[in-house]
Amino acid sequence: MITAAYAGLLGLVFLGLTVRVVRRREAVKAALGDGGDVVLERRIRAHGNFAEFVPLVLVLMTLLELQSVSVWILHLVGACLLVGRVIHGLAISREDEVLAGRAAGMALTLTALGVASVAALLRAFGVM
Repeated sequence: MITAAYAGLLGLVFLGLTVRVVRRREAVKAALGDGGDVVLERRIRAHGNFAEFVPLVLVLMTLLELQSVSVWILHLVGACLLVGRVIHGLAISREDEVLAGRAAGMALTLTALGVASVAALLRAFGVM
């Protein structure tokens, strides 16, 4: 149930990113695309970037959890993903983008993806 907990938390983060996009669309009256609004463009990318990375890592976590991989590996991957996506989403979606936050968020996200991928491979080949 570890993956389910992280999936639930990440779902709430995704919901928050979605609401930020919708509110900005309403404010600038852009039903489709970004209407040339830089803030909306950033929010759309933060939302999209989340949608690009999170599902694969959650699938990997689910496979690992079903194979009874160590709890600490699941928490390491889940925590890196959660914190990384929050930091990245906030940094990239701001008008005054915080590059350090964006880089840190991506580093944590890529760490989660890398650890989960390697663990899945090790498990698949019976090394772990």
